[in-house]
Parts: sequence; structure tokens; C-alpha cells
Amino acid sequence: MDLRKLKKLIDLVEESGIAELEVTEGEEKVRIVKHTAMAAPQTYMIPQGVPAAIAPAPREKSTTFDDDDLEDDADEPEGEVVKSPMVGTFYRAASPGSDPFVEVGSTVKLGDTLCIVEAMKLLNEIESDFSGTIKAILVENGQPVEYGEPLFIIG
Repeated sequence: MDLRKLKKLIDLVEESGIAELEVTEGEEKVRIVKHTAMAAPQTYMIPQGVPAAIAPAPREKSTTFDDDDLEDDADEPEGEVVKSPMVGTFYRAASPGSDPFVEVGSTVKLGDTLCIVEAMKLLNEIESDFSGTIKAILVENGQPVEYGEPLFIIG
């Protein structure tokens, strides 16, 4: 397994809500474990039964809270929040060439399809739990999303 694949797997673990990932490719086995929010995930590559450790350089993350964080929330429109029911990749349309399911300003009814979240090669249609107008789309197309992450605001 090459370093680019390892880097991509490490980035996916860092950005997602999962704590552990294990991938087997032929005789090679890679296991990435994220212990805490501040610790970088560790990768173990075991080619032909010989363990080797690869750990990325730790990234500095801000854990401070200030009044500016409150101001950012004040800019978001008010309304009902549609959250991701799973970890996966967010897609606004059924296929790359298709029109998005909804745009800001679109009127939706209870049960209308808002987007797709791809998880483990399965495409899951996310339906609206509310009727109203799309006030905001909070996630970019193709972006990884976590369980409970806000996707849309419907007012």
C-alpha cells in the first residue's frame, strides 16, 4: 500500500467521527486508531506479518473558546435543522451531471429528498423531516459528514 493511500485514510479518520479503521489489501494490513481529539491517529502497517509504525506529524488544534464563536452562530438563519443520520459523504444530486435535489429558497414537503449520504458504498437518500423553505445548505458537495452534523436549515 503506498503512502498516498495511507495519507488519505489518515485524513478520513481525522475528519470523520470514527475512532478506528482497519483495511486489508492482499497480504498488507493497515489499522488506524484515533485515541483522543488532540492525538493524531496512529497507523500500523503489517506487510507479511512484520509490524511497522507510521504516525503523522501532530496538527495543532485550537481548543480555546471566545466571544467570536458566538457571533458566527448568530449569522445562521433560524429554523429547523436537518442533521446527518450517519457518517459518510454528502452529495447534493443523484449523479455528478444531475441538478441538485434542493437549492436555497426551494420549498420542500415532509418526506422530500434533500440529498444523498454515501456510506460504505451505499447511497442513502436523506429526506426532509419538516415542510418549509430551504434557508441554508451547511455542507459542500462531496464533503465528508459526521453523525449528527447539521446539513440544512428549513424555515
